[in-house]
Amino acid sequence: MGHKSNPIGLRLQINRTWDSRWFAEGRDYGKLLEEDLKIRKFILENAPQAAISKVVIERPAKLCRISIYAARPGVIIGKKGADIEKLRKKLSVMTTSEVKLNIVEIRKPEIDAKLIAQGIADQLIRRVAFRRAMKRAMQSAMRLGAEGIKIMCGGRLGGAEIARVEQYREGRVPLHTLRANIDYAEAEALTAYGIIGIKVWVFKGEILGHDPTAQDRLMMEAQTSGVRPAR
Repeated sequence: MGHKSNPIGLRLQINRTWDSRWFAEGRDYGKLLEEDLKIRKFILENAPQAAISKVVIERPAKLCRISIYAARPGVIIGKKGADIEKLRKKLSVMTTSEVKLNIVEIRKPEIDAKLIAQGIADQLIRRVAFRRAMKRAMQSAMRLGAEGIKIMCGGRLGGAEIARVEQYREGRVPLHTLRANIDYAEAEALTAYGIIGIKVWVFKGEILGHDPTAQDRLMMEAQTSGVRPAR
């Protein structure tokens, strides 16, 4: 399972569910999928400073409910919610459904795989030593309650002539255990020497019992106080 399967795809319907939740038939499927991709791309490009971890899109009836999980929600919301209203108007142009936005604050960005990977990528772009960036990220994650973390970097590390892969691990990361709550993400650092790829696995404990929405529920419970109402 370590190198063969994506930890998220492997655990779908066991302890986590999809980031796009809707049903469509025939040619509607392609249209809605394209809308989802455009919406995600636009949100990530529109607010790069907000440290966005994931965008969940749900489509009950004629509604398009978008939940944005971000470490700095204030950047998206703006003063008195002005920016969020602008964002909602721009997103409603991309879809035929009525758009509702939910901003969820991530209380512990240090144990979110996507934010860890993105943080390391940003440091590599700023020419920070890759080993220092990886080890610092691992220490922060372990200190804030992760049970294990593995980080892998591949490419022309340190500007070396030959590309190589280096990885570090701390604690337990049981990739074969399906009940393990493993957060996985990838990021790319566009350096002067070429692209460096970063992969991060974070083990956050075990989920006992078959519950596809378990990871989402645990995440929401952890940051309940950070949930903004739908607009």
